[in-house]
Amino acid sequence: MTTAVNLFRRGYKFLVSSAGFFRSPLLLLLRIYFFWQLFQTGQGKLAHIDKITDYFASLGIPFPTLNAYLAGATETFGGLLLIVGLASRLSAIPITIVMIVAYLTADFEAVTNFFSDPDKFVKADPFPFLISALIIFVFGPGKFSIDAVIQWVIERARPNLTKRNPYIAGGLYQRRK
Repeated sequence: MTTAVNLFRRGYKFLVSSAGFFRSPLLLLLRIYFFWQLFQTGQGKLAHIDKITDYFASLGIPFPTLNAYLAGATETFGGLLLIVGLASRLSAIPITIVMIVAYLTADFEAVTNFFSDPDKFVKADPFPFLISALIIFVFGPGKFSIDAVIQWVIERARPNLTKRNPYIAGGLYQRRK
């Protein structure tokens, strides 16, 4: 009996570690696919700002010109930052907010019928961008990102800093003897 349990535990541990190997490539594909689309959507908003302003005004969004520029810039530059993986979690926040506002203004019926007709919510235009931004916010951009390179550089520099200055060794202030 214990042999079967140990075999199951080892098999499950192998499955989890193997699945973890695919986390970063999957996050990279997610970032490239969805945030390239968001980048193009933002560029379209900025290129046709007059049409977007009229559309926002028809939805009753206050300050439609300002909000059209903000939404377009957030989608364009936030999409670019998320594609390369720079300031990913921070960039995911305004994109999430823009997608929630898009749901509440342009697809409010999908929100109100979330429980009675969930397909309508999932098929709405903001959904893939909202869920992708939330995934990046929660899990980070993965190892194939500028954020990961910055973290790697900082971690490699940290031992050198602590060797030169004993006061910051271990991140705690230490008194000289």
